[in-house]
Amino acid sequence: MRLLIADDHPLFRLGLRAGLEAEGLKVVAEAANGQEALEKALSLRPEAVLLDLRMPGLDGIACARKLREAGYGGVIALLTTYLEPALLREAARAGADAYFSKELSAPELKRRLLRVLAGEERLTPPDLPRLTPREEAVLRLLAQGLSGKEMARALGLSPDTVKDHLESLYGKLGARNRVEALERARALGFI
Repeated sequence: MRLLIADDHPLFRLGLRAGLEAEGLKVVAEAANGQEALEKALSLRPEAVLLDLRMPGLDGIACARKLREAGYGGVIALLTTYLEPALLREAARAGADAYFSKELSAPELKRRLLRVLAGEERLTPPDLPRLTPREEAVLRLLAQGLSGKEMARALGLSPDTVKDHLESLYGKLGARNRVEALERARALGFI
């Protein structure tokens, strides 16, 4: 497998390259940022591109999106220390095939990359609760800090109906109160 590694930390790139080459994989290029990775991936067409999630300028998700828009058909894997559901969902929407922790060993990363290449493993966003349009409206008002009565006035509903929607929202988000609901909604990318 021919690889391109993109990470803004030179020592991490060097260590990753050494580890993967020791596993028999061939690193054909390195990039220090997303724009450089985009250009090299499109000219060299490696089988896989490993992108750091957080890079200056063009980050890993934006680079994945641009690669897919340009017709790149190889494996795109994001490497990160941030395993947040909202980022997983965004990465999947951008066209990434995998989302790996930087804490994986080189043998494990190779094994997982080969599984992705064989179509045996794919990035799937975490299961997200399905909110009704009314629950989404209540959530937006909740994020603005409105009270139940203020939400009722804004939505033209009774306070009891707003309370019912809040209870349903809490249940779907696995929250016990407003603060937990907002934290969970942010983590899942709803707000």
